[in-house]
Amino acid sequence: MTVKPIVHTMTQMKQLHESLLALSQKKTDALKSNDTAGLQKLLTTERKHVQAIDKLEKARMNAVNQWYEARGVSYMEPTISEMLEHTEGSEQEALQAAYNELIIVLADLKHQEQLNAELTKQSLQFVNLSLDMLQPSLDNVNYGGNEEQSTQSKRSVFDSKA
Repeated sequence: MTVKPIVHTMTQMKQLHESLLALSQKKTDALKSNDTAGLQKLLTTERKHVQAIDKLEKARMNAVNQWYEARGVSYMEPTISEMLEHTEGSEQEALQAAYNELIIVLADLKHQEQLNAELTKQSLQFVNLSLDMLQPSLDNVNYGGNEEQSTQSKRSVFDSKA
């Protein structure tokens, strides 16, 4: 058995991850422009991409297991790095190239998603700050005496469990 099915699957995974990276960049723009409707559509599309990537990952793992079984190589945890040790020539070069390309796209995607997470965190902090500014402090309105009001939740109208 050759590594061609594995390389082909990894190439497809790279393409899907590149598409996911493009979606992540659009998500960054949506977060910056506060476009919640566009963000919702992007998240739906992103979910479909992740499901397709999951299917490809299972196919890749199946192909790797078949390759190990066909070669009669014992393995604890089948990995591409370990496969590279058992291949030679053009197969090794093709597998290494597919692996490197996928790793680069994954690193870019991780960086972009970290940026999106930071933007989301900042947006939530802004919303919380805005809510705190809209709701007057009970200590300033009442000059003391009524302890029952101070134990009540400050955000009873807006605060709910998700």
